[in-house]
Amino acid sequence: MLAAPATTRKHDASTLEWETAETDARFFHGLSDPTRLAILELLLGGEKNVSELVAALGVPQSRVSSHLACLRHCGYVAHRREGKYLYYRVADPRIHALLLLGRTIARDHAAQLASCPTLSEDPEDELSS
Repeated sequence: MLAAPATTRKHDASTLEWETAETDARFFHGLSDPTRLAILELLLGGEKNVSELVAALGVPQSRVSSHLACLRHCGYVAHRREGKYLYYRVADPRIHALLLLGRTIARDHAAQLASCPTLSEDPEDELSS
């Protein structure tokens, strides 16, 4: 009988918990940019095309498009085509409840969040194009 290669990871409970934590961290990282959050907030009011989002946010079209691509790829938003326009909408209705809960918790802990040295990095560095 052949032994398993040394590079094979053992799949025990702690490994599965770590993999779940990694997935959860990626999910929340998708929400960690102010532009992406603003886009989601706007889309909670109904579907919008890129031009409407650009006008509402006052940021370059390329930036909105980059963030929409991230949000779409990660499953936060979906789109439909109408003529030459793509209309975006929130893909999962639970996003609304999540954003409301997150906002409530953030406000309750605003001072701690503002002073956390780990979170002091500039979020605009990511996808700043």
